[in-house]
Amino acid sequence: MTFVPFEITLSAAPETAPAAGAAKVHAPLSAPVQREVSPIGVYVQHYLRRLEKNDASDRTDHLQHHADHEAAEAANAVNDLSLDDDEEEEEDADLLSLDPKEWKQQDHYQVLGLSKLRYRATLEDIIKSHRKKVLRHHPDKKAAQGHLNDDRFFKCIQKAFDILTDDEKRRQWDSVDPEVSTDIPTGKEKGDFFAVYGPVFERESRFSKITPVPVLGDADSARDDVEAFYEFWYSFDSWRTFEYLDKEDVGGGGNRDDKRYIDTKNRKERANRKKEDGQRVRTFVDNALKADPRMARFKEEDKQKRNARRNAREDEERKAREAKAAAEEAAKQAAVAAVAAEHDEKKSRQDAHKQFKKEQRQLKLVFKGASFFGDVTAFTAKLDKILAAKKDVDALVAVRTEIEAAHAAGNGAAVVDEIVAKL
Repeated sequence: MTFVPFEITLSAAPETAPAAGAAKVHAPLSAPVQREVSPIGVYVQHYLRRLEKNDASDRTDHLQHHADHEAAEAANAVNDLSLDDDEEEEEDADLLSLDPKEWKQQDHYQVLGLSKLRYRATLEDIIKSHRKKVLRHHPDKKAAQGHLNDDRFFKCIQKAFDILTDDEKRRQWDSVDPEVSTDIPTGKEKGDFFAVYGPVFERESRFSKITPVPVLGDADSARDDVEAFYEFWYSFDSWRTFEYLDKEDVGGGGNRDDKRYIDTKNRKERANRKKEDGQRVRTFVDNALKADPRMARFKEEDKQKRNARRNAREDEERKAREAKAAAEEAAKQAAVAAVAAEHDEKKSRQDAHKQFKKEQRQLKLVFKGASFFGDVTAFTAKLDKILAAKKDVDALVAVRTEIEAAHAAGNGAAVVDEIVAKL
């Protein structure tokens, strides 16, 4: 067994107290009685958890430190109560008349005087505020003031403290806190987008299972950051739960089937509320996405890029069509020119052939009309040799011209012989 000594310093006697010599002893001190005490409370739980992590040899030191701390806290409790009196919330008649049986209907933060902090209140804030409320509304103090059996509000204080110091229960309460708005912008609000939607995103971000939650940013935020922000919110995973709104068996005497029915109904209603809350957040994100001027700017930039790509593609297609049409036209013109050239060449050949035949006839007429050819056989033989040797018009024209000139000079037969001899 471990004994821990407590040193308690008594406050000075008031000025109206009698002098030391005039003190009167009314009764002697009773004999000491040994009793077994079982410690309870959150402080003991914290102490036991610390003991599990430390050696057994340190238990006495921990207990001594804990006792010293509690004694100091008890000695300064009244003084601490007056430190922040100016910041304390007013307790109206409706608050003080709360029914502890209707604890689910009470505002636990308001009961402890934490209406302004609410979910932002730390455990230290809750413990400090609870201490003040207990010192003010403890049933013993109310009884000393003549209010016997007036412990209703004290029970409300204790219930609020139990809920707000339990992480799971506090989360259930924070999930349905009626003082925290669940309203969302409709998308038709006027004014600055960031001033309208920023506070709502900040309010809803506290329900996120994943932290840290990306911020909304400003008009100059990078596109990657903005897209990552909306991607996060479209896959938002909320820890918000609705067990606090479960209906209970008020009579307390229901059988197993009744309890099973109530549990099934509660689970169904929790699922519906969870679904509705998820849809609410999704609608809010949709409205924000539509109203976000950055997304409108990004869409316009994308549209311009698409138009630029489309225009470039259309220009390339137009140039390709024009090139193809030009090639087809060039091919068509070339084909026409080829046909015309072939026609001209053919006509030229035909004209040349006609001219050649004409010159042959002319040469035959020259030979036939010449008086120096008496022998038809010789005439024919020499003409055939000349015609066989001269295959073009120019040669025939030259021969005919030469023979006609010689014929005019009177020596046609000799020139013909010379021409034949040269063949």
